Amino acid sequence: MRLQSPQFQALFTPGLRSVAEMFEKKNYELRIAGGAVRDLLSGMTPQDVDFATTATPAEMKEMFTSAGVRLINNKGEKHGTITARLHEQNFEITTLRIDVVTDGRHAEVEFTTDWEKDAERRDLTINSMFLGLDGMLYDFFNGYEDLKNKKIRFVGKATERIQEDYLRILRYLRFYGRIAEKPGVHESSTLQAIKENAKGLAGISGERIWVELKKILLGNHVNHLVQLVYELDIAQYIGLPLDGDLEEFARVTKNIQNLCPKPMTVLTSLFKVKDDVTNLDLRLKISKEEKNLGLFLMKHRQELTKAMGPEPLRPYQDFIMDSREANTNSKICELLKYQGEDHLLRELQQWTVPSFPVSGHDLRKMGMSSGKEIGAALQQLRDEWKKSGYHMDKEELLSCLKKL
Repeated sequence: MRLQSPQFQALFTPGLRSVAEMFEKKNYELRIAGGAVRDLLSGMTPQDVDFATTATPAEMKEMFTSAGVRLINNKGEKHGTITARLHEQNFEITTLRIDVVTDGRHAEVEFTTDWEKDAERRDLTINSMFLGLDGMLYDFFNGYEDLKNKKIRFVGKATERIQEDYLRILRYLRFYGRIAEKPGVHESSTLQAIKENAKGLAGISGERIWVELKKILLGNHVNHLVQLVYELDIAQYIGLPLDGDLEEFARVTKNIQNLCPKPMTVLTSLFKVKDDVTNLDLRLKISKEEKNLGLFLMKHRQELTKAMGPEPLRPYQDFIMDSREANTNSKICELLKYQGEDHLLRELQQWTVPSFPVSGHDLRKMGMSSGKEIGAALQQLRDEWKKSGYHMDKEELLSCLKKL
């Protein structure tokens, strides 16, 4: 088939036209590769566009350098990737390659001009397609058919693909949550291959695992996929508790579906004790902000709840007003998502945190001089202000002080 969609046409910026001309002049083949092809075939505009070529890194460097094109970020060069910058745009172009030796984490590569050989070493059929700049689709493993049927399959044998890079176990789950229409439609041989190789994830860096896990947590079918993580013995190798609270997880993921939670908010529902957050951090090196959010939700998810009566949001507002931390408001928003309180969440998002209208300077003007006396008076006034629902103004509070 030949693709000519508006999303495809939109890729042809002055930069890409210049790159295409250079490759054509040298008779090097250049095609769009991987995820961008999948997105274009799904009618989406890709966020990143990667290119593949028959030219070697040395040939590309020579071609770009002689044309005066700036090359940036040479870290990918040993794997065959050259990044050129034209017309304020970066173009990441990788030589076709074969994995010669892999240890489940890294691969030693050999360059090739065989497009099928390169497609063969990619993880999933939907990610193994190429698109010529004329719109021609090159699909060696029925990736387009799988994409149309919303089916996630490894290229060739699942076991071989997984053993080349164990992170592909999580990539399979992530793409299942992104593409598949229904939960639970897996090939039994794929699940068997995952289960038999799950321990390989123990050798993968925490940072790489966390990137994939976060995407799984924010995708579709998350409850089904996390159940699978436990059924297939993956949990213990990626920092999750062995006795994760799957019942609470199912409840929270149902509540939270359309509320745009942070990944940590979803994940915390699996945790029963504080050590679960600590162990996750030890394995995955999560950020300080993520760790603090997990601990905050665990501490407050049961006792900080809405009030009965006309002001259900008040306990949350009081908590924010009493807190000395800068980002308490966003943590409370995540707590409301966790609790499935979408109405209160919208109300809180529209609420502006009021400023306490009285200062120590006001009290000095009234004749107070002792710091201790001023501190005590300010606290009394804050309590009155809180009782009023933060509505009392400066005059009302100061006249109230005279009565106190």
